[in-house]
Amino acid sequence: MFSHLKKLIPQSLYRRLQLPYHFALAFLGALLYGFPSKRLTVIGVTGTKGKTTTSYLIYQLLQKSGYKAGLASTVLFAIDCKEWLNETKQTMLGRFALQKLLRDMVRAGCTHAIIETSSEGILQYRHRFIDYDAAVLTNLTPEHLERHGGFDNYRAAKVKLFKKVAKKKGGVGVYNLDDKNVEYFLQPRISRKYGYGIQLLITSYELRMKCRISNTKLSPKGTEFFINDDRFEMPLIGEFNVMNAAAAICAAISQNVPIERIKSALREAKAPPGRFELISNNRGITIIVDYSYETASFEKALQAIRIFNPSRVIAIIGGTGGGRDKWRRPILGELADQYADIAIVTTDDPYDENPEAIIDEILEGAKKRGDRVIGDNLFRIIDRRDAIKKALVLAGRGDAILLAGMGAERSITIAGGKTMPWNDREVVEGELQKL
Repeated sequence: MFSHLKKLIPQSLYRRLQLPYHFALAFLGALLYGFPSKRLTVIGVTGTKGKTTTSYLIYQLLQKSGYKAGLASTVLFAIDCKEWLNETKQTMLGRFALQKLLRDMVRAGCTHAIIETSSEGILQYRHRFIDYDAAVLTNLTPEHLERHGGFDNYRAAKVKLFKKVAKKKGGVGVYNLDDKNVEYFLQPRISRKYGYGIQLLITSYELRMKCRISNTKLSPKGTEFFINDDRFEMPLIGEFNVMNAAAAICAAISQNVPIERIKSALREAKAPPGRFELISNNRGITIIVDYSYETASFEKALQAIRIFNPSRVIAIIGGTGGGRDKWRRPILGELADQYADIAIVTTDDPYDENPEAIIDEILEGAKKRGDRVIGDNLFRIIDRRDAIKKALVLAGRGDAILLAGMGAERSITIAGGKTMPWNDREVVEGELQKL
């Protein structure tokens, strides 16, 4: 609705109307569904990367420890034991939909709600009239800068969640103490603060508990690590998931879940669909589907796939979404050039942008060092299915394929807002059957 009004009214008036409009929607949504968050313990998870996995881990730790919990995340919704995919292409639902989901959680007898809380959602007041009890910070790196008008504004939007929790008596903050931006998040006077990290760089704030990560052991079958003197195991793969798990452990501790229950729950935990998801096959190829469209996440995924000790790494890079954060495209190309033996540049959600132009910008980075040859170790394949076919044909036993950019998404968006049914995992499995 508001996008249509934007075309009809002057830009200056549009800017003045935006905030009142979003505020009114937030209030009406909460009012319509009876302010359901007041009857839940609400945990908000924010940051640049790791939000979805951390949110899902918190949900699982609470569920497996005897609580009834609900979840609203980029990939999944859940109410108690029922889980279903988020097909809205929104990290944080619009006000009416989110308030309805919270109301449904209350009706199902849930005591806790975990909400993946994005900077975009905060910018549009989707967090307003949600009674947050806890805020969790995963990390912060430069992303979504075009939308926010710079990194400082992006960070300030995230900090608003912690300021909101600071107004709550007995509020909880969970912080990545290894993140160089964490001090901005520690400044709001939240009652109970929990920190986690490997180095624990920030020590000047009073914390209820510091969770020091040590002795991490990585393998293709899972991960083992210590927090303080306690040993944890989980089937999730990759060092980045240790940080996600530590954030979730701190959140669970803040809700008085005993350590032994957390250990037991974490041993059975799953990663959300499309988050470093391993696709089984009988060809001896390691195939990973991952949502990593951001530069930091893509690099972490490329590093993590080395756990499998592959002969070669084949990276399939998408266009990171048309019209958004164009600055990251050549960097994604550079990362593929740095870590992958073969890079295949394709598209994902071009929206109204020319997909050929998107690919050109990624290729600019991939060819920067000058040792990539189109048709040899670098491929330009605009159709995503054809790109997947090419990777599977090129891959031999012992190789690894990283299919990045879309994760568990169920559609591709093209010009004019049209969508095509799509799922990376299903396409890979279908193409494997044809080989």
